[in-house]
Formats: sequence, C-alpha cells, structure tokens
Amino acid sequence: QWLSDRKKRALQKKDVDIRRRIELIQDFEMPTVSTKIKVSRDGQYIMAVGTYKPRVRCFDTYQLSQKFERCLDSEVVTFEILSDDYSKVVFLQCGRFVEFHSQHGHYYKTRIPKFGRDFSYHYPSCDLYFVGASSEVYRLNLEQGRFLNSLQTEASESNACDINPVHFLFALGTAEGKVECWDPRTRNRVGLLDCALSSVTADTEIEGLPSISALKFDGALNMAVGTSTGQVLLYDLRSSNPLIVKDHHYGLPIKSIQFQHQLDLIISADSRIIKMWNKDTGKIFTSMEPEHDINDVCLYPNSGMLMTANEAPKMNIYYIPVLGPAPKWCSFLDNLTEELEENPESTVYDDYKFVTRKDLENLGLAHLIGSSLLRAYMHGFFMDIRLYHKAKMMANPFAYEEYRREKIRQKIEETRAQRVQLKKLPKVNKELALKLIEEEGEEQQFSKKRKQKNLPSLLKDDRFKVMFENPDFQVDEQSEEFRLLNPLVSKISEKRKRKLKLLEELEAQAQEEEEEPEGKASDAESSESSDDEKGWVEEVRKQRKLLRQEEKLKRQERLKEDQQTLLKPQFFEIKEGEEFRSFKDSAKKQKLMKKTLEDRLKLEEKLGILNVTDTTVGSKQATFKLKQSEQQRKQQEAEKRHRQERKTLRRSANHLKSRRGRGRLFH
Repeated sequence: QWLSDRKKRALQKKDVDIRRRIELIQDFEMPTVSTKIKVSRDGQYIMAVGTYKPRVRCFDTYQLSQKFERCLDSEVVTFEILSDDYSKVVFLQCGRFVEFHSQHGHYYKTRIPKFGRDFSYHYPSCDLYFVGASSEVYRLNLEQGRFLNSLQTEASESNACDINPVHFLFALGTAEGKVECWDPRTRNRVGLLDCALSSVTADTEIEGLPSISALKFDGALNMAVGTSTGQVLLYDLRSSNPLIVKDHHYGLPIKSIQFQHQLDLIISADSRIIKMWNKDTGKIFTSMEPEHDINDVCLYPNSGMLMTANEAPKMNIYYIPVLGPAPKWCSFLDNLTEELEENPESTVYDDYKFVTRKDLENLGLAHLIGSSLLRAYMHGFFMDIRLYHKAKMMANPFAYEEYRREKIRQKIEETRAQRVQLKKLPKVNKELALKLIEEEGEEQQFSKKRKQKNLPSLLKDDRFKVMFENPDFQVDEQSEEFRLLNPLVSKISEKRKRKLKLLEELEAQAQEEEEEPEGKASDAESSESSDDEKGWVEEVRKQRKLLRQEEKLKRQERLKEDQQTLLKPQFFEIKEGEEFRSFKDSAKKQKLMKKTLEDRLKLEEKLGILNVTDTTVGSKQATFKLKQSEQQRKQQEAEKRHRQERKTLRRSANHLKSRRGRGRLFH
C-alpha cells in the first residue's frame, strides 16, 4: 500500500512473493464501495452491488472474470437472486423502487408506499414480503403481478426479515427489539419474541434500546438474531429464551449472520470484525478484522471460502481450509495451501527494518521522523534496510570487528565448556553467592538424610539474576545498618575471603594453563568453638565504638571546613513600591503567599482586616480594609496629630475669650 502502481509492476517482475499472489477473479472490485454480495444457487455466478455510480456486477466463476455490468438509477439497499442462475434478480432501491431484471437486462420497475429496508421471497406462493419504515409488511405477488393485502404489525418500523426454508415461517425484526413470526398461509401472527430484554445480560453493557438489525433461519427450529448494539442471540423456536447470547464487544450493529454446517459454526459480522463461533458452546473458533469496514459477508456454499463487501473498491476473498474444501472452480487452492504449509515464505517486511525512536537517535536519524523515509508503525518506524545498513556503518564503523571478536570469544567459551568446570562466582556480590552455595550444600546433605526434595537455587533463579550482574545491587558492607544488623559478619567474611582468594587463584591458574589443574583446594576453615552470644555482644560493642569515633572525626572535619569558609556579604534587591522592614517580615510574607486562599482569609478575619457575613439571600458579603504602605501610614498619623493640635488651640482660645467676658461683667 506504500508503493505506487508503477513501482508495484516493477516489483512484480523481480519479487517471487508478489508473482505467487493469486487473483482468483479478475477485476473483482467496485469503483468506490461495494454494499451487498451474493452467490447464485448453482454456484456459477457471484453478483455484487455498489457505487459510484450505482451498479451491479456479475462474475462468472467458470471463466474467472466479469460476465456483465449494469448501471442503475439509484443505490441498492438489498437484492435477491430468484432463479438458479442470474436470469431473475430483484433489487430494492433507496427511492422506494423495486426493480426486476431478467437475463437480457432491465425488465420492470415499480414502487412501494414506504421506504424499504429488507425483503424476502416466498417460493410456494411467489410473494415478495417488503419491510421498512412502516408498521405494514407489503406483499407483491409475482404470478398475478399485483400488490396483495399487507400484514399489519405492532411495530413502528421493521429492519430485517427472513423466511424459513423448511416450513416457510415468515419472521421480521422490529426497531423495538422484537421478532414477530407470521404464518403466510393464514396471514396471522403466531409468535412474538422480546429479544431486547434477552440481550441484556450481566456481562453486556448496552446504551439505548437494542433494535433488530439481522435475522437468519437455520433448519426448521433454529434462528439467529443480530441486534444494533452488537449481540447475536441464538433461539430454538420452541422456547422464548435464547440458547446463547454472543457479544461482539464493539457496540456496532450486526450486519450479517451465516451458518456453517460442517463444523457447526455461526459466522456473524459487524462493520469492524467477522467472528466465527460454535453454536452449541459459544466458543470462538477464529475472528478476522479487515482493513476496511464491512458491509456484507457471503459464505460460498459447501466450501471454506468467504467473500466480503467493504467500504473500499476491492472485495475481499478469504479461503480457510479448516472450514471446508475449495470450490470446484478453484480447486488448485488446496494444493497451494499444502505447499504454503510445507514451505514457509518470507514476510512482507523483508526489505524494511523496524526501528524504535531510541534506535534512530543512536543512528543519528531522528531528524527523518515525519519524512517519507520512515513509516510509523506501532511504537516505532519501518525504514529501508539499505538505509539502515549505511547509517549503522557510519555510526559504528568497527561493528564488524566487534562482531568478529564476539564470535571468537563464543567459540573459546564453547571449548572451555567441555573441560571440567570449577566453581565460578559472579562478578557482583561474590560473598553473598559463596554464602548461598555453602547453604545449598548443607541443605542438600540435610535433605538426603531426611529424603526431602531440594529447593531451587537463588543463583539459578531468573528473578534474582540481576542481583549478581548489576553493580547497583552490590551490598555495601561499610554502611551503618549492615554493620549493626550483621555483627558476626566480620568473622564469617574472613573465612569467605580466604575461600574467594583460593578460588581466584585457581581461576587464574586455569586461564594460564591449557591443561586442567589437578588436585583440590585445601579447606582453610578451622573448627571454632565459640559462644555465639558473647561474641555477638562484643562485636556489637566494637562496631558502636567505631561508629562513634567515625562520627567524631566527621564533626571535627565539618568544624574545620566551617572555620575556613569566610562569610561574604549578600545583597538583595527590593521591588519597586515596597519598603524593607526586616528579614522576618519578608519570611512571613513568603509563608503567607504559600498558604491557600482559605487560610489567608481566615488569618485576615482574625486580624480584623476582613469581615465575612451571611446575607438573607444565602450568599456571602465580605468587607475589608486596604493595606496601607508605611509612607501613607506616617502621613495619616501626621494629619491626625495636626488635627489634634488644632483642636487644642481652639479650645484654649475659646477658654481665654470666656475668661475675658467674665472679667468685664465683674468690673
């Protein structure tokens, strides 16, 4: 799909895989979209309808090519082949038209009262039953050439219908999620199934009322119903409860239901997926997800071939050998599939290399992301294998030398593996590994005596593999926790260190000498009789004393460093419009700014700056005082003092006047 037609043709000459691809029927496609596909009863003709322009195409399987093509006036909703071959076909079209075609072409055209959605043909009476956007089922008799009395249903609209091939019971699926069954002989309703209620189970999640979108009979007693919410219900006509409810889990309407009798499978399809499942157990047999949305599915009779009409020009053909043999007109498919099983062929991506974003960064090609040289796929990209090899050679020109050295090292390791192996300890946590080996030896002896099963080794367990490979997991024996929790480790570690030295010497000898060293390493361990408790207490005391001394030394070093360091003056810039009071105020201000709005409001309410009251309506009323700067505060204080001074002057002047007046009266 990434290549142009010209490049595909050029590739077809060179690529063996493309030359082996099979085009069963030549030009098996539509101009834009295919909507319905059916096979004639004799199996010779495949008919498909699609757009654009609306047309029908007939393919002859014996000639493996197109038989004819006819254009129509409007799009086809569905169609039915009435004869064994292509000579009698009925088309239900969008504009309420019903068009009849014979072998030579268009024969007759009529209209139904309401828009149709599906129809079925009743062979004994030659009646066509049309269902659609109406509560009525319209009957058109093809022998008399006229409409008969319609069937009156309880539904507001009907979406699908089918006639049982054994006893000719007519069933229709309604928009309310019910299935009505009618007897064509008496033209009376004989049964009603509430499928919407039965489709709701504990495992299913349904949005809205499920309506019936597909309907199919199987034999005399079985009927499968598909809903608009993606469930398929299998019924026995003698029971009102479904035998199995199968959910597609996509929430999309079921488009088609087919029965496969050889393996007792039901093939149900929505627009996204085709599922094949056992009709007795409901177990999934297989599923297929085509690249484009599905409109219809057709199973070729008595074979393992499946055809789909899609939202794309190409109509897909699938052959599944497990379902049945290939049709007689393409019997060579059986031989081809056997050859394919014997000779697995190369994949489509042989000429491409999959790289992640990290690989691109290592190669220095990260700038190519978004260009035509990289094709995005899943968590990485596909790039041309030639470009990858060139970039790798430029990024690491000595890659071949490294590869050669690695191969030589592997060969040497293989030859060494044939010799008698010494005990090899890992590079990380050697003492811990030695301890585990000793414990395993003791456990093996104990289990032999008790006749118990040996427990798996930690060294061989993949879950603890990293502990002996990654240096980040190295045990720090100088840490305070290790020294206090393992007070007897020092004595035991001395013994293990001796062992480690011996093992390292033996390994060095094995590397120097080509022949196998003879003899065994002498045991450096001496039996020690010790009271564990006394030794433990003494060791703990020693460790604590050492820790205290180390702490004292660290403190002294810190004091010396503090004395040596000289304090330098630091300058801080004050924002414009603010006055510096003290460092405490700035610290308080920073703490206050970190608090939430609720905490700040509570604090201001305590200080009396803010007052919050409830109103009668139910809302809140807040009154607050604006914070003043230092300059404004000083100005207000000066004005206040000035007013007080003026008041005192007025009082003293008034007092003098009153005294003078009294003196005159007295004189």
